[in-house]
Amino acid sequence: MTSIATENKTTSESYWKDAQEMRESVEEWSDRIQVNVKQIQFRSMKRKWASISTSGRLTLNAGLLELPKEFGELAIVHELVHLLAPNHGKLFKCYMWAYLPDWEEREQRLRDFCE
Repeated sequence: MTSIATENKTTSESYWKDAQEMRESVEEWSDRIQVNVKQIQFRSMKRKWASISTSGRLTLNAGLLELPKEFGELAIVHELVHLLAPNHGKLFKCYMWAYLPDWEEREQRLRDFCE
């Protein structure tokens, strides 16, 4: 996943400076959504961008650090909303629209970006 990002970088997109900046974004979003994230970790993941446990342990794919910020924010908000709605049903989608109104467009841009 990371090699794709390196090939597609452009000056018009905003990228993460480092993992600390992404951690700060998690903290800002968790305050906004009013959920508790107990731990944030980065690791290589082959099949997903992020995951979160019910206890609040957020694991982010390290490859997100090389993608535009909009995709990292999408992964962050998506996982934090799972603390409010565990599945991808109507309630989950309502929360996503409330916190990140363009989430569906971001998902499509992420798919296109990674092709």
